[in-house]
Amino acid sequence: MVLAYLVAAGMSKIGKREEGSRELINEAFAEIEPLIDPKEIEAVYVGVQSETYEHQIMYGTLAAEVLGLLPKEAYRVEACAAAGALAFHNAVMAVKSGLVDVALAVGVEKMSAKSTEEVTDALMAASDLVDQLSGVTIPAHYAMIARRYMYQYGATEEDMCKVAVKNHKHALDNPKAHFRKQITVEECLNSRPIATPLKLLDSAPISDGAAVAVVTSERVARKYTDTPIKILASTVATDTLSVSQREDMTWPYAVWEAAQRAYRQAKVEPSHIQVAEVHDAFTINEILMYEALGFSKRGSGYMLIREGQTYIGGKIPVNPSGGLKARGHPIGATGLAQIYELYLQLTGRAGSRNTGAELGLAVNEGGVNSAVVVHILKV
Repeated sequence: MVLAYLVAAGMSKIGKREEGSRELINEAFAEIEPLIDPKEIEAVYVGVQSETYEHQIMYGTLAAEVLGLLPKEAYRVEACAAAGALAFHNAVMAVKSGLVDVALAVGVEKMSAKSTEEVTDALMAASDLVDQLSGVTIPAHYAMIARRYMYQYGATEEDMCKVAVKNHKHALDNPKAHFRKQITVEECLNSRPIATPLKLLDSAPISDGAAVAVVTSERVARKYTDTPIKILASTVATDTLSVSQREDMTWPYAVWEAAQRAYRQAKVEPSHIQVAEVHDAFTINEILMYEALGFSKRGSGYMLIREGQTYIGGKIPVNPSGGLKARGHPIGATGLAQIYELYLQLTGRAGSRNTGAELGLAVNEGGVNSAVVVHILKV
């Protein structure tokens, strides 16, 4: 099997930033510039959720211009909140095809220049038009899923808040995280309702940020680093735009499908994964992903968080970065922020949040688990 390798990754600080996309991309790339000569990059793939925030469509050209890569191949890819991971997937496929030896994946989003209402409207474009016209926001979709999951399996609002508490605790040790503040279950339960039963502290914030990753062929990987990371799997799967069209809204089928393909590609089992970065845009989704990734049986994912098994030091550390919930969720950059965290974890650069992992998984989704990208990496 032809492999591609992750040789470098960088990320800006995540939060409400004064800078625009150009500056955020530069900040992320500056972290890897001592290692990577821009002239050696042959193709650039940029993940961005929406042109609404900065009234800019041509993000591929923008990134190439910012990084001094004109006139090389560069274009934008789109899958709403899965855009960053899809950009990485494109880089992996380009290298594995033999077309290029060095590809750059970029994820970026500048969201805070718009109001919450405008951001909500932009995100609703990732759902079915009937849902949009009916006023069903993305938080409302996840709230319906959460309510149904609680009814079917006995989970509680407290279980979901425990996910938020864990991820905020992990983010304390992440200097680039949007929120570096511990919270309690009680604070989460008492926070402002967003779409019942989901509350403000069940929800990822509106964030700005960028992340980058360099993918190379085996032929040149060791030119850049003595510890190239093998990209064992890169898979994409899809599901309906509206959760109302699914047989069971509590089962993220596309996550399961992409994960099954990834496990087959990588020739590993769920029990082999030592660290995971998952898409916790809302706390219920992290619980659903425990199950769809095979970390727990269907309907029992909430027991992992009740038992503390997904903390650093637990059975399967999940979101040591703080996840979308606390690291932040600059939509187009999120998938590459996950790859950045796995890069730090697998190369022992994560500092006090290091897990010692040698095999990691990232899952990034767009819409309401409507487009899913899974990667499995090994040092």
